[in-house]
Amino acid sequence: MIPFSPPRIDQAIVDEVSKALLSGWITTGPRTKLFENKLTAYVGCRKTICLNSATAGMELMLRWFGVGPGDEVIIPAYTYCATANVVMHCGATPVMVDINEKDFNISVAAVEKAISAKTKVIMPVDISGFPADYDALNALVNAEKIKKVFLANGAEQKKLGRILILSDAAHSFGATMNGKMSGALTDVSVFSFHAVKNLTTSEGGGVCLNLPDQFDIDEIYQHLNINSLHGQSKDALAKTQVGNWRYDVLYPGYKCNMTDISAAIGLIELERYESNLARRKVIFDQYVAGFENEEWAIIPPYLTAEKETSYHLFLLRIKGIDEPKRDAIMQAIFEAGVSVNVHFQPLPLLTAYKSLGYKMEDYPVAWAKYENEITLPVYFDLSDESVQFIIKAVTKAVNGLL
Repeated sequence: MIPFSPPRIDQAIVDEVSKALLSGWITTGPRTKLFENKLTAYVGCRKTICLNSATAGMELMLRWFGVGPGDEVIIPAYTYCATANVVMHCGATPVMVDINEKDFNISVAAVEKAISAKTKVIMPVDISGFPADYDALNALVNAEKIKKVFLANGAEQKKLGRILILSDAAHSFGATMNGKMSGALTDVSVFSFHAVKNLTTSEGGGVCLNLPDQFDIDEIYQHLNINSLHGQSKDALAKTQVGNWRYDVLYPGYKCNMTDISAAIGLIELERYESNLARRKVIFDQYVAGFENEEWAIIPPYLTAEKETSYHLFLLRIKGIDEPKRDAIMQAIFEAGVSVNVHFQPLPLLTAYKSLGYKMEDYPVAWAKYENEITLPVYFDLSDESVQFIIKAVTKAVNGLL
């Protein structure tokens, strides 16, 4: 069976993790700080903090911005549940909107229609690693007519004076738009380093801060550090200094810091990330060559004059089929020895959100994309031979069931 997305764990990773284990420092420490600095340099943002997940990063940023009960956060209906869950955790309301016809990303026109005086944050999602339209989103929140609608609560909202854009960039590490890297495209971007992501730390996430100049980024970084460690005024690394044992707990915070063991994996992965991207691009190009002449194949957008994906997921769509036919095709592909997936089940299909009154029929484009989408394997160690096997297995399954 060809797996869907195994992590790249080799001797280089084993050696660096072993060094971390033997260093005497395995929680948040020098490797985590080095990883943060290297991520900042790679992305080109103002500063980065690493945590135990992208989910934690998104929630900490919502709470930093003062999002709470009575507030609204605009998100796409087509995303993983984490995007909505963090909004719910804060007591705010996820306002779901539909996605674009041309790609899987949030519709800016739909976002504009959904903005109200309660809107505090817009959370676009870079589905499959292809960046959302940040030029349009940034222009939207800075438009005078939109800024006039914004009602600021709390110091940070008043300082920004407009809706915050918090990018769920879980898929898009390494993607670009207009020559800038994902992570530096808007106010704040949050990456995932989960085991199936392009760059993994086993579990983990990174918050890239790119807020306007009126914000003290070092101060925000320090706040996030404290809030990710129970509200404790000093982290373990600071407490190791001679006579520096005493600390305070400034408020009841959370526990979501990254460990040096995780950062050790990330440092190796980042060092060789360009070769990872290059291999993934070759796999994408092979899939395109294999499917572009099939009448039933809808190739996902991944490279335009303005944008280049991170080559995280290849979202193949099968023209003219419905959900049951898609599922039957997937079953045939599995039986041929290939693991495939679907990204994603739109949120209104899930019990947690369906029970709150969200209805799938309100998001027709999201449904139209979901019901005929099949995600194909893409990972560094996937051989050319395996790619050709996958193409043949998919083609046979589709042709046999259309």
